[in-house]
Order: sequence, then structure tokens, then C-alpha cells
Amino acid sequence: MVIGLVAVGLFVGIISGFFGVGGGMILVPMLMALGFDIKSAIAISTVQMVFSSVNGSIMNYRKGKLQLNEGIWVGVGGLLGGVVGARLTDLLPRETLQYIFLGLIIFALLRLVTAKKPHPDQEEGSFSSLVLLLIGFGIGVIAMMLGVGGSVMLTPILVGFLHFPTKKAATAGLFFVVFSSLAGLGYKLAAGTFQDLSLGWGPVLSVSFAALVGVMIGVWLKDVVKDSHHRLSLIVLYVVILGLLIKKIFF
Repeated sequence: MVIGLVAVGLFVGIISGFFGVGGGMILVPMLMALGFDIKSAIAISTVQMVFSSVNGSIMNYRKGKLQLNEGIWVGVGGLLGGVVGARLTDLLPRETLQYIFLGLIIFALLRLVTAKKPHPDQEEGSFSSLVLLLIGFGIGVIAMMLGVGGSVMLTPILVGFLHFPTKKAATAGLFFVVFSSLAGLGYKLAAGTFQDLSLGWGPVLSVSFAALVGVMIGVWLKDVVKDSHHRLSLIVLYVVILGLLIKKIFF
């Protein structure tokens, strides 16, 4: 089991660094396939996202790829929303969480496929601090309900509506995960979620430390591939996740 968890953590960390996602959208289904129930999988995923997002964002910042400015407002909104979402996770049944997760992936995939490629001279959209705060709050609520980092929604919004290049959107998305995942982790620790689920720290740390290594590989890969290949890879990732979820829910 430990070897399996380490392998899963390493893989999810690479995905996280490469695509700028928290990794929960792929980690949760994989953990469920290994025998964990969805709420245990969400708890493990939350810790993993903290490890991956913090390390990946530090790497992106040192490389000059991460611009803080507006991302701070979205992140603060995500932090507040993450607290609310973590609470709702304990109130909603497993089936409801699964269907919300499915709808979220379909939305993200549609936005990525239909988004127009930004023109090199085109200026990116800009919103007020309040709008960014509200966007982050809404994403944070849904993110922590599902045990995902939130960039699964934020990245398609940045690409599909604000015409960000996918690499820049991925970098901003991973930074957002720092805020939402810390909020969710804080709530779960205070609520005694890990003790209630009888998880212990073995599975949690096995996945998280492996993801810490994986995210470094993923960030490096993101910076060396072409933009067009990165966008196509992102679409493929969402298709794979959609397939896994459909199989889990309906079959």
C-alpha cells in the first residue's frame, strides 16, 4: 500500500506542477480506486495540495513566472471560501459531492476547448479587487467541498474568459491553491477530521512528501514544453479525469 501511495503522490505532484492544479481532481479518484472512501480521499488530498502548491509557487516565483498583484485578491477570497467549503464537505452526502465534481470537470473542459487562443498583443482582462475577491471566494467554497485546489475552475476562467496563456494561467492557479488548501487544512485539523476517519498520518505523509518531489519535476517540465503542447496536454488531462469520474459514478 505504501509503495502505491508514494507512486500516486509522485505522479500527482508532477501533474500539479505541470498543469498548475492542486492535484485533487486526479488524486481523489485514484485514492478511491485504492480503497479509500471519498471523505478520506479528500482529507489526504487537502494535505497534499498544501505541500505541492507552496513548493510549486515558490519555484515559479523564483523563476519570475508568478506575478502576485491581482492573484493576492483571488487568493484571499479562496482562503475565506475554503473555510466555508471545508464545513460543507461534512454536511453533504458522498453522492452529491461526486455529481458536483463531475459537473465541475465538464465545465472546465468546455471552457478550455472553446477558448480562443490569445493574440500576442492582446491585453488581459482586468477586474476590481472586489470582483476578484468574490471570484476567489466562490471557487474556494467549491474547491474545499470537493478536495480540489480550485485551479480546476480558475484556470479555465483565466484562459476562457480573460484570455490568459495556459502556462500563465497554470502558474496563477497553483498560487491560488496555496490559499484555499491552507484554509481547508486548518479547518480539518481543528475539526479532528483525520482522527475521525482513522487515517493516521502514514498515508497522508506518504502521498504528500512524494508529491513534494513530483511538483519540482512538473514545474521544470512546464517551462520547457511549447505553449501549444501545454494547452493540448491540459485538455487531455481533463478528458481523462472525466472518464475516471464517469466510470466511478455510473459503472
